[in-house]
Formats: sequence, C-alpha cells, structure tokens
Amino acid sequence: MKKKLFIFLLGIFTVFSSFAQQTIVKGSVKDAITGEPIPDVTITIEGTSLTTKTDANGEFSFTSNLPLGEQVLNVSKDGFLTARYPIVVNEGKTVDITEMSLKVDVSDDADLFTITLSDDELNDDTSGADNISGLLSSSQDVFQRTAAFEFSSSFFRVRGLDSENGTVLMNGIEMNKTFNGRPQWSNWGGLNDVMRNQELTTGVVPSAYNFGGILGSTNINVRASKYRQGGRITYSSSNRSYTNRLMATYNSGVVEGGWSYALSVGRRWGDEGYQDATFYDANSFFASVEKRINDKHSINFTGVYAPNRRGKSSPNTQEVYDLKGIKYNEYWGYHDGEKRNSRVKRVVEPIVMVNHYWDISDKTSLNTNVGYQFGELGNSRIDFAGGLNPSPAYYQKLPSYFLADTDGPDYEGAYIAEQEFINNGQIDWNAIYDANLTNNISDTNAAYVLYEDRSDDKQLTINSILNSELTENITITGGVNYKKLKSENFAEIIDLLGSTTGLLNVDAFDGYQFNLQNPDFVAFEGDKFRYNYNLEANVMSAFAQAQFKYNKVDFYAALSYTDTQYQRDGLFQHEAYLGNSYGKGEKIKFNGVGAKAGFTYKISGKHLLDFNGAYITKAPSLRNTFSNSRENHNVVGDLSGINITEEKITTVDASYIYRSPIVKARLTGFYTTIEDANDVSFYYADGISGTGINGQTFTGENAFVQEILQGVDKRHFGAELGIEAQVTPTIKLKGAASIGQYTYDNNPNLLLTSDDFASVGGGINFGEANLKDYKLAGGPQRAASVGFEYRDPDYWWFGATTNFFSNAYVDVAPILRTENFYTDQDGLPFNDYDPNIARELLKQEKFDSYMVVNAIGGKSWKVGDYFIGLFASINNILDKQFKSGGFEQSRNSNYRELRDDAANPKRVFGSKYWYGRGTTYFLNLNVRF
Repeated sequence: MKKKLFIFLLGIFTVFSSFAQQTIVKGSVKDAITGEPIPDVTITIEGTSLTTKTDANGEFSFTSNLPLGEQVLNVSKDGFLTARYPIVVNEGKTVDITEMSLKVDVSDDADLFTITLSDDELNDDTSGADNISGLLSSSQDVFQRTAAFEFSSSFFRVRGLDSENGTVLMNGIEMNKTFNGRPQWSNWGGLNDVMRNQELTTGVVPSAYNFGGILGSTNINVRASKYRQGGRITYSSSNRSYTNRLMATYNSGVVEGGWSYALSVGRRWGDEGYQDATFYDANSFFASVEKRINDKHSINFTGVYAPNRRGKSSPNTQEVYDLKGIKYNEYWGYHDGEKRNSRVKRVVEPIVMVNHYWDISDKTSLNTNVGYQFGELGNSRIDFAGGLNPSPAYYQKLPSYFLADTDGPDYEGAYIAEQEFINNGQIDWNAIYDANLTNNISDTNAAYVLYEDRSDDKQLTINSILNSELTENITITGGVNYKKLKSENFAEIIDLLGSTTGLLNVDAFDGYQFNLQNPDFVAFEGDKFRYNYNLEANVMSAFAQAQFKYNKVDFYAALSYTDTQYQRDGLFQHEAYLGNSYGKGEKIKFNGVGAKAGFTYKISGKHLLDFNGAYITKAPSLRNTFSNSRENHNVVGDLSGINITEEKITTVDASYIYRSPIVKARLTGFYTTIEDANDVSFYYADGISGTGINGQTFTGENAFVQEILQGVDKRHFGAELGIEAQVTPTIKLKGAASIGQYTYDNNPNLLLTSDDFASVGGGINFGEANLKDYKLAGGPQRAASVGFEYRDPDYWWFGATTNFFSNAYVDVAPILRTENFYTDQDGLPFNDYDPNIARELLKQEKFDSYMVVNAIGGKSWKVGDYFIGLFASINNILDKQFKSGGFEQSRNSNYRELRDDAANPKRVFGSKYWYGRGTTYFLNLNVRF
C-alpha cells in the first residue's frame, strides 16, 4: 500500500514538475497613443512557422515547439507600424513581455502608391504604363516595397516581367482581365481606405487563394467584418495625375445581430495633370455588408463602382520634345476657349460579388465566391476619313519633313513649320468643324468624326477555395474556378463635330465596305461603324497545394490545371474577308498545367535559405490569340502555317535571408524563361514588299498592317538585394538594388496581315525576325536606392531616398530585322546594301542613366477622440529629365528608306518616347475617428 501511494505521489509530482518546467512565451499589445489593447495583432517568432494572434484583450501566448535562445517577435497589424522585439527563450522558463505597443502608421504609403501608380494605369496606351508595382505595395519586404514606391515612377518592372505574370484578387475572385491578362487598377481607384487589407505572396510561394503567377498574387480583403471600426475623411492635392481628391469612409465593426458594414466614397479631379490637357474626372463608391449567420457561417455582399475619365498624353519624337518640352501633348487643342483632348479613356466597370465563409471546423474552412463585372471601356480618337490628318505633330507638318526634301533642304519651309508648331502646335478644332460644315452645304459625308473604340465586358466568376490544417505542421489548400466572359467590341461615333450628313461606313483608303450586311450605311452619333464583334471566353481551372512547416525546414508543392476556350462572333461582314468575318468562328482551345515547389531551410533564427521553382503552361491572352479580331476570324498561326500553342514559363530563384533585431536583409538570384509567346501590334508601314501567302508578290510599298510575332522566347535573369537597419530607435537606413538582363532568346516568326494584302492571300510571311539577344523594353534593367527614415517619438517623421536607374532600352521594330529590310521589290538584296551601315542603323538605342531624389514626411496629432494626419512627398526634387520608355517607328521598313532618313538633318521617322515627370508633389490630410 505504501509503495502504491509513493508511486501515485511521484506521478503527481512529475506532472506538476512538467507544468512548472514548460517553456512559454506570452505577452500583450496595446495602442501606443490610447493605451487600449489591440486585438487581431499577428505575432510571429521570426525564422519559424510559429504565429498567433492577440485576443480581444490584446493578449497572446506560445506554449509548444518553441525554439530556444535569442529570438525576435514580429508584431504587425494593418494600419500600424510593424514592431520587432528581441527575446531570449530558456527551456522551462516563461518569457512574459507585456504591454508591447504599436504606433499608428501615419506615413500612409498606400496613398502615395495609389497616385504614383494606380492612377497612371488609366493610361495604358504606353508600353511603360504596364507596371507590376501594384502587386507589391503591401509587402513588408524591403526590396519589394522599394520597387513599389521608389522605382515605379520610372516604370521599373521587377525581374523584367509584365503585370500579367502576377494575380490580383478581391475576396478570392481574380481581377486580371482575360483580354490582356493585366489587372485594371482603375476599377477600384480612389478607394484607398477600403483596399488596404491586402494579403501578398511574392514569386511562386504558396497563396491561400489560388495557384498564382510567377510574380505572386495579391488578395484584397474587402470583407466588412475585417475593417477596424471608425471613420476617416481625407483630402489630397497633387500635380501628378489629378489635382484634388476627397474621400470619406466609415466602418461599423461587428454590431448587434452579427452585422458589419463598410462604406466609402471618393472623388478625384483636375483640369490638367503633369502633361498638358490630361484632365482627370473620377468618382468612387464602395459598399460591403456582412452577416454572421452563426459561429460557422458568414455571408458578405460587396459592390464597387469607380467610373473614371482622363485625357491621354502622346509619345513624341525627340524633335517634338526639343521644340515644345516634355509636357507637350499632341492630342489636344483649344475649342471654345478651353483645352479639349481628343484621346480620352473612359472606364465604367462595376463589380458586385457575394462571398460565403464556412468554418467547417477550427482547422478547416471553405470559401465560395460569385463575382460579376460588367460595363464599358472606351478610348476616343478622331476619324479623318474625308479630311487631312488633324495631328499637329504629323510628320508633314514638322521642320524635319522640309529638311528631308528630295530636291535638297527647304530651309524656308522648315522655318515656317517650326514657328507654326512652336506658336500653335495643337489640334485645330475650328478647322475640323469648318470642314464638316462645308461638307454639310455640299451634302457630302463628314470629313471628321470623334469616336470611341469600345470594349464592353460581361464576366461571371464562380469559385470555391478549401483550406485545411491537417496537423500542426501540414496545411492543404485547393480550389476550383470557372470564368465566363462575353466582350462586345465595336467603334461608336460619339460626336459628329458639326456634321449633319453622317459618316459613310466604308474604308476611305481602299474602298472596302466595313459591313456587307448593311452596305453603304451612313453612321450618325450613337451608331456602330468600322467593326463590330464579340469575343467569348470560358476558363475552368483547379489547383491543389500542400505546405509543411517544421522548426528547421518549411516546404511546399502545388499543381494546377486550366482549360481555356476562345471564340469570335463577327457582327459585321468585312468586304475583304467575305467568308471569314461574319458569324461565329471556330473555337480555339488551350490546356494549361502548372507545377511549383520550394523550401526554406532555417540555419538559425537569423540565417535562412529559400529556394523556389515552377513550370507553367498557359493560354495566350485574347489579345495575342486573334491576329486581327476587328476584321476576321483568323487566329495567330493560321496564315504562317505555325500552330498557335500555350506559352511555357520556367522560373527558379534562390535567396539568402538575414534577420536580427537591428538588420533585415535578403539577397536573391533569379532565372526565368518564357517560350512560345505571341505579340500582335498595329501600325502604318512604308517600304513593304514580299511574297504573299498565295505565292504572289506584293509591291504596294505601303499599308496599314497587323504585325504578328509568333513563337517569341524571352530570358530574364539577375539578382535583387534589399537591406534595412534600425540603427537607433528613431533612425532606419535602407537600401535596395536590382541588376538584371532581359532579352529576346530566339528569332521568332513575323507575319504581316492587312486588307491591303487581299490580292496576295491576306498576308506576307517574312520568316524569322532576327531579335535574339536584343534587350526587352519596359523600364530600366538596373536600379538601386539608398535612403533613410527618421521617426520621432512625438509622431512626426521624415525620409529621403536617392535612386539610380540605368540600362533602359528602346523597343525595337521587328520588321526592320527581317528579310524585308534588305530585299528589293524583285526579291533580291538591294545592290547598294552596306552591312556596316545596316548594323549601325539596327543598333538598339540605350537610354541615358539618371538619378532621382525623393523626400517624404508627415506628422500626426491626437485631438480628443480624433486623429489628424498630414504627410507630403516630393518626387524628383532635382527635376531630372529622363526617358521612361519608347519605341522605334516601323514606318521606314527597308534599308534604303531607313538609311536615307537617318542621313537627314533631322530624322522624319525617329523613335517616339515617353519622358518621366519632372518635380511633382503630393499632399495628404486626413482625420480619423
């Protein structure tokens, strides 16, 4: 009996001893200003998979699998500055770090990001405007944030990749456009306050919502219950895209009955941005309502409506910039005493969605979403079927045209043209109206009309996403997705510009009827003309992913499958394509697969190694599937005899990561290849000759063409570095750098199609375009930034950065690198062809390196129950002028014409460029309650 009692007491002692010796880390977090506890703060032990959140009292605890020794607690929540607290964990001891504090983030970087990037995305005609920085703005990584906030004004692309390689979602519903694969940022512009809750993954690392692209994914969480209770009113002023902005937002938090709601309205406006006549007119409305049905089920309804209009700006030749400056814009002229822009982009695409959240258990959840987007996207321009080209920068109106006279330079004509361009140099709206009024008298159709190229989409998306934590170390995620798109595309007259006789729906240059189903139709305001067709897309996809997290190593693997179908439905019958333009074309089908994997090895809490790799095949975008969808059913490859296929992407990266209480750093090397891509573009070309698809010879010399570059391979490799050091409690030093080389990796096939080529089978196949090793355009391939931040305990702060950019290149014209360049009309090489001169003519232009200095600062106050925040930024303080992008004109398509143009005193058809902005400012004042 005594022996049994002894054993029992020993057991009890052992149990209590084990509890007494348990290793625990616990603590609490409060608001640094109010002293109130903060719930839902994410607490992470850096370098481990251990993470938790604070409860309603702001408290947290870790009780198992704790690493011993020196560790760092990472304390973060949206709207607050992330804090890092060093601790020492000893076996069998308790670390109690109470009353940790977080400061409200008064820097409001999201506002800065939105005006420097998102608003610029409204003007997507420029090659430089495609920018992936929107995917990075919520990142805590030093390099990613630098790319978003410091490099974006130079249209820097991370790893040289377009934004179609990253996925943007809203409550789990993909927002990337099917037409070009890119997110349309302006669809939720001006709603900064309710777009802050972002969950970001970079590269191919796992996402909780989808398989993602090679640039990662960003999920914007607009669930009503996730917003912090309170309101905010904001006023902003700037000279970048708009001049004024007002926003008002209120979030209810969870109220009686399990309801939550969030409301936001905004307006952005301005008569002129940095470039001349780039007006801005945008309104924004947002509502999200959530009902918590019970502990397991919630349903959320969201509506986003952000109609916007803005005036576009033109790319120009260097001759034009030299005469008029970098703010010059050829698209406008004075009309009734006001600046009127002929090129206006208009976006009205509301989004509605319903989301169901089902917590099946504490470890498993199912999220089902239905989203519907509809509306209009229009881009206006002047049609001059019966008149002269109204562009003030048309080549025949510039001095260079007169200096290139075949009879010798016409200096008098050049001087007159120069003075006219300097003193006027804008669209003459009065002359346009006069021409139409004259035609009214003679009962002649309109010489000019203003019309919109329209793309009216209706898209339904349905998906379900399952997340389950199988064990403490293993999480699985899977999802299925269906997307159906109907895109109505047409040209619509929006202003007859004084005409009462309408416009004849016939090609003014070659006499083709645009629609034989209604020949000789005269179009008036509101009528469709030129082209009218629908594009339909059905996309079904699924993915599965598993993540494994342990003390020394984390790893993951994921697979995806996508089935894509496209079809064109022609509503006009084009005379040049009688049997290939009207009605439904054939369905085009693509199958895409994806596989990715990676792991993180934790050498210690401070030193980590990270490796990722992926192989993805995906359907080309709608834009790059049809060779000339406005006029016929032809698919890329139909005329060249090379079957269209899926794009193939291979990517790997490796990183060394260092984390200490003072220094955070990441060094990454990356290598990516893209194969079998397509690129479709449109332009007017001179000097075209060659053998048509039907074997006959085309000698028309000039034509408006569609250029199809098929089977394009690209290679991207380089390294990234990000580092920051909290050298004192108030001063942080930071730096970032990217060195890359992004090139064409093969000689793709080039085909030109045009209704001017009807006599030769509709197209001319020029075979290989010699592009291998030419640099890809799209921002600088090298960038670096150094800077500092000072944050005073009295809630004011200041920062400055110096940024360096180099290795940016002009976009080369592929037609100049084909046999057409050196072949005469008889099919033989030019008899005066000089390879040395040709090599110099075809040398890719490299833009000058440049440096940009930026500064930003702010202050916040607490007045009663209100918080007032003020911040300002100045970009490009030194007013540095730099080329942010550009392209070679393809008009002179052969050796002789290009040689003669280059020999002129001024090039008539030189490259066209975009310049970055000079000195700009942004001022923001907000009141939070």
